[in-house]
Amino acid sequence: MMLGWDGELPPPAVRTIEEMRPVLAESSCTCSEPLYFMYRDLAKSDADWRWLHAHNLRYDLTVIPPHDLCGEWVKTKGHYHPKNPARVGYPEIYEVLEGKAHYLLQSRDLRDIVMISAHAGDIVIIPPEYGHISINPTRDETLAMANIVSTAFESEYGEYESHHGAAYFELSTGELRKNLRYPDIPPVRLVRPKSGNGDHRILRGPLYSLIGNAEALAFLNNPEHYSSILDILLID
Repeated sequence: MMLGWDGELPPPAVRTIEEMRPVLAESSCTCSEPLYFMYRDLAKSDADWRWLHAHNLRYDLTVIPPHDLCGEWVKTKGHYHPKNPARVGYPEIYEVLEGKAHYLLQSRDLRDIVMISAHAGDIVIIPPEYGHISINPTRDETLAMANIVSTAFESEYGEYESHHGAAYFELSTGELRKNLRYPDIPPVRLVRPKSGNGDHRILRGPLYSLIGNAEALAFLNNPEHYSSILDILLID
């Protein structure tokens, strides 16, 4: 049983070392075990599932066991989101359920690189126009996280694949090493996890409790109406 989820889960999609090899710091690294597991399109009841789909939303879980991949912490592959019909990029919400996460974000124009360190209970919103990877920066803790995202698009992995990874690699020594396939990238900014404050708060967790709250999750499909809030999420 996973924290935040009761009962059995369906078979997951599994990410292997072969699929991840193009984005690793050491592309020749080997690992016989699956790197992480993705449980997509979940709901605890038929009513919740119908509500999510009626609002073009999906609830997922991702589980990332600890791995040291030839000196680099295990991570997700990394992707961007396309623009919605209003020409604003789709955002996404994550909640850490177990363990610790480092979310490495990079703007499409590569003028901003951000690292958010999050623990169990923290909510992290990926703003429009930022690509992102999720990292498990530990040797002995499994990272479990939930996300809610629009179903109106498919994630774009091409830029991460063509650049052989994100703008930085997080090594198991704690070093953030520049990916030399990116020219002239800025240093990484460290930002605390937040979903806004006061009148500028978008939502509060737990994430699953927001299912059924159309107002709280409306920004995932219509971020153009929330730009004043989304723009301040990465200001620390």
